[in-house]
Amino acid sequence: MKRLATVALTALAPVSWGSTYAVASELLPPDRPLFTGVMRALPAGLLLTALARTLPKGEWWWKSAVLGTLNIGAFFPLLFLSAYRLPGGVAAVLGSAGPLFVVGLAALLLGERASLRTVLAAVTGAFGVSMVVLTANAALDLVGVVAGVVSSASMAAGTVMTKRWGRPEGVGPLAMTGWQLTAGGLAIIPVAALVEGAPPALDGKALLGYGYMMLINTSIAYWLWFRGIGQLSATSVTLLGPLSPLTAAVIGWAALGQALTPVQLAGMAIAFGATVAGQLAVARTPQPFSSAEKNNRNISMDLTDRRVRR
Repeated sequence: MKRLATVALTALAPVSWGSTYAVASELLPPDRPLFTGVMRALPAGLLLTALARTLPKGEWWWKSAVLGTLNIGAFFPLLFLSAYRLPGGVAAVLGSAGPLFVVGLAALLLGERASLRTVLAAVTGAFGVSMVVLTANAALDLVGVVAGVVSSASMAAGTVMTKRWGRPEGVGPLAMTGWQLTAGGLAIIPVAALVEGAPPALDGKALLGYGYMMLINTSIAYWLWFRGIGQLSATSVTLLGPLSPLTAAVIGWAALGQALTPVQLAGMAIAFGATVAGQLAVARTPQPFSSAEKNNRNISMDLTDRRVRR
């Protein structure tokens, strides 16, 4: 039950990210994706760091910068570049390939065993998403495709490295999330200034949109995401990714009046079914102990042996 609750809470992160398109299109100034990235990440990072009242120490300054760049600073601009150069459906499908990157990197760097069921769940999830978002006239652009693939790889690497490095002793996920969002937001600022120029004027509607993006879509969502990475396997967390485009499709239908075809509904069922199947497959796959878990296990066995000898 504890694992189920953790999965459910972590799933709220990609569900929240599924609202990004609707909020951006209805409330935010157009053609300012990098400024939006800064407004999402930096205020949220500073807020969470202030709430945690903990700053990085020693090697965690550069580790936080690396993780923040992978998960936020590089991911956001590349994702937005892909979205601008490609039809939204193509960009979403490239993003849904992220679990496959995580499966490979987790096996290489974490020793997480990827079962055939897990790989099939990742592939099936991406296929279901493609049924939901791809259109017959979808065109490809090489720069957009490369940006989409690299953005997925960047987020995948950030997810795996977040799991590999863990957290400093005594530091919770709130502080770790704040450090990464702050580092990522700072990394986007020079790119946004170079590409988009001065920040736009903001009206009440834009402030409402940015407030939602900063508090709900980023602060809470990324805290839940990184909390999940700390308690679940990297593969289990990333297999929740298809919930984001599925949520976007539902919001588009419910709030924006966008129609859903039978093919899209079938794709949603396939992608959701693959997400559930992926969680079941990961739960049944034995995972190796982390170094910390090995130490605790060895200590417990040693104490047990001592009691037996006595």
